Amino acid sequence: MLWPVVEMVRTSFLRISTSGFVRGWAGFDKYTKLFDQADFLPVLGWTVLWTSTVVTLTIVGSLALAQLFNQQFPGRRLTRWALIAPWAASVLMTSIGFKWMLDRTAGVLNTAMVDLGLIDAPKDWLGDPATAKPWMVLIAVFVSLPFTTYTLLAGLQTVPGEVYEAAKVDGTTPWQTYRLITLPLLRPALMVSLVINLINVFNSFPVIWGTTQGGPDSATATTTVFAFQLMNTDIGESAAMSVVNFGLVVVMVVAFLKVSRWNEEN
Repeated sequence: MLWPVVEMVRTSFLRISTSGFVRGWAGFDKYTKLFDQADFLPVLGWTVLWTSTVVTLTIVGSLALAQLFNQQFPGRRLTRWALIAPWAASVLMTSIGFKWMLDRTAGVLNTAMVDLGLIDAPKDWLGDPATAKPWMVLIAVFVSLPFTTYTLLAGLQTVPGEVYEAAKVDGTTPWQTYRLITLPLLRPALMVSLVINLINVFNSFPVIWGTTQGGPDSATATTTVFAFQLMNTDIGESAAMSVVNFGLVVVMVVAFLKVSRWNEEN
C-alpha cells in the first residue's frame, strides 16, 4: 500500500526521459513546471465542480431510490436487480457505450432526436466541452447510483419500525419523520457513502477517458486524467500532478470527516 505512494513522490523529484531513463535529480522543478501550466487551474476548477456535482446528485438520487426500494410494491425485487446492472458492468465499457450512443454520425441519440424533429441536424455532443461535461456528469451519476443506493438501503433497513410507529402516534408529518428520525439514524451509512463517493469521483478515470479522453486538449480533463496526459511529455511532471492529486484527496476527506464530526455520537 505504501510503496507505490513513496515511489510516486520520489518520481516527482526526478528528471526522467519519455523512454523511462532517469536523467538525474530535478528538485522542485517538476512542481514549478506543473503550476505554471496554463491548463492547471482550469483543470483543478473543473475537478472540484465535477466532484461536488456528481457526489451531490448521486447522494440525492440514491436517497430517493433507497426510500423507494425500502417500501413494499409489486416488482420491487425486479427493480432492485435492475439497479445492479450499472454496478456489475465495467465502468469503462459503460462509458464507451454512452460514447457510441452520443456519436455524431451513428449515435442512437442523434438519430432519435432528428427523427422526432427535436434537432435539425446531428450534434457532436462530446466534441464540445459545453455539452460534453453535462453528459459526463450524467454517466458518472449513472454508474455511482447502485453502490450508494444499496448502502443507504442497508442503513434504512436497520431503523426499527417501532420508532416510526411512535412518531406516527406523536402526530409527526412524513417530512418531520424523515428529517428528525430517518436522516439522523441513516447518518453512518450516509457518511460512508459520501466519503467513498468523494474519493471515487475525484479520482475517476474511466468515465472521462472512455468518453472524451479529457479533450479537446484538456478541456474536460480532471486532475487524474491530466496526470495521465502529462505522462506523454514529462513523467516527472505527471508524478508531481499525482502527488498533488493524492494530497488534495487526503485533505478533502480529512476536512469532510472533521466537519461532519465522524466520531461524534448523538
